[in-house]
Amino acid sequence: MIHELDKLIELQRADSNLRRLKDLIDTADERRAAIEQKFEEHAFSIREVQNRHSDLKATRATLEKDIAQHKTMLERAERNLKHAQNQREYESAMRETEILQKQIGTYETETVEAMDAIETVEKELEERADEINSLDGERAAAMAEFDKELAEAKAEFAAQTAARKTTFDLLPANLAAVYDRLVQRSRDGVAVAEVVNESCSACYMRLRPQVFMNVRKGAEIVTCESCSRILFVPVGESQAA
Repeated sequence: MIHELDKLIELQRADSNLRRLKDLIDTADERRAAIEQKFEEHAFSIREVQNRHSDLKATRATLEKDIAQHKTMLERAERNLKHAQNQREYESAMRETEILQKQIGTYETETVEAMDAIETVEKELEERADEINSLDGERAAAMAEFDKELAEAKAEFAAQTAARKTTFDLLPANLAAVYDRLVQRSRDGVAVAEVVNESCSACYMRLRPQVFMNVRKGAEIVTCESCSRILFVPVGESQAA
């Protein structure tokens, strides 16, 4: 394979990797937010259970307070009933007693239901205890891993950029200009395309037999007759030819 073609292939691989790294760096904020969102959704499901537990305990406390207040009122109504001076006072105290007893019964039923619900929620919290305790640690580990990968991508991008410049500077001016023109006109930034199954891997057009043979020889720069990209066959395959 001629030296210039070897450098073009090296340059293309560097540019493709730089595009990949740039995409990783440019989308870092979105990917970080996605990780945060994933853990936030997880944390929300846990907070929902914890909030339900707090609400149920508050409801139970309110019911117990209402029961105590109504029992105090019931004691007063029962005293009024016991010391009624006439039929009117007796009937009034009786009605109040019955209403208070009924209300206390309702509160007691609701209290039992709240206690059952609290027990169910506490059981769920107990079952998810390890999950709850490890969530913050898992979030921190995930973000640390993300930051590490991002830092590595930035370092690789800087190193690859420098190496790419060295490779580019070694190209003859005319080839460098051709390469730049091909990169700028292609959406994927591919100027040098591998031949796969006797076809251009960039535009998928099948090569004429003579063109394919010339590419396999690697003795000259050959371009695709369809998309004008520079073609190459991997070293192992061209040597086999």
